[in-house]
Amino acid sequence: MAETIDDLTVNYEEDDVQLTKELDKVILTRGAWTTIIFRFVQWDPKKEAYSPDRYAIRRYKKSGDTYRVQSKFAISSRDQATKIVAALSRWIEAPEGEA
Repeated sequence: MAETIDDLTVNYEEDDVQLTKELDKVILTRGAWTTIIFRFVQWDPKKEAYSPDRYAIRRYKKSGDTYRVQSKFAISSRDQATKIVAALSRWIEAPEGEA
């Protein structure tokens, strides 16, 4: 378990193979409840290569001295990520209360 926000990662290794490789992360909020968006790739043993970029938003809660995942959302493709960015941009640019 991670002890600090900066230690939180999606990196995952099993049998000396890095199955999930974190490429980047942005900490959206810090504190007892922390939200991070990750960019990562996953190892595909059938293709013997990493996947295209993937993205995930994870929310962590501090419990004692460690952070634990409370919820997570996987963005399934670059296309879906583009649509999320477009929707958020449109909403942010509109006057509050209007879409």
